[in-house]
Amino acid sequence: MAKYKVVLERNEDDEGYYTVTVPALPGCVTQGRTKEEALERAKEAIQGYLESLKKDGLPIPEDVEFAEVSASA
Repeated sequence: MAKYKVVLERNEDDEGYYTVTVPALPGCVTQGRTKEEALERAKEAIQGYLESLKKDGLPIPEDVEFAEVSASA
């Protein structure tokens, strides 16, 4: 089972919902009212995304490298 990093962002202008994106899977985005709900939905979204890739005979991304950078304004 592959592991995917997710980005969890709180949306202050959308009633406090959390949006989750999966950088390794372009377009894989979901949201939830709480962090827990958003992360659970992310698992479901990732599973659906991977099933779709498999069904279409497309490669499943597994080797993804992330780095952190700092910047100031």
